[in-house]
Amino acid sequence: MKGTMAIRRGLRLPPTKEEKVAIAIGKLVSDYALDLEAVAKYIATAQPYVVYRRVLEILEATEYNKEVAEYREMGKYYGDGLF
Repeated sequence: MKGTMAIRRGLRLPPTKEEKVAIAIGKLVSDYALDLEAVAKYIATAQPYVVYRRVLEILEATEYNKEVAEYREMGKYYGDGLF
């Protein structure tokens, strides 16, 4: 994936393990035929509690990072420098 590689210090580096997982999750949940409620039920009932908590951690971090990105985008237009 050319567009998803991180660019650090002017060098194009291969995606990190975390980036690869994020891309894989994105591809899996973008399938409209996939019943997300059934997946959620399976995670909540059939997976160990640690897996459930880690999925919640991913979701909470996703919300936080999305909000920060939106505030930064607003800051570009308003120049308030919140972050």
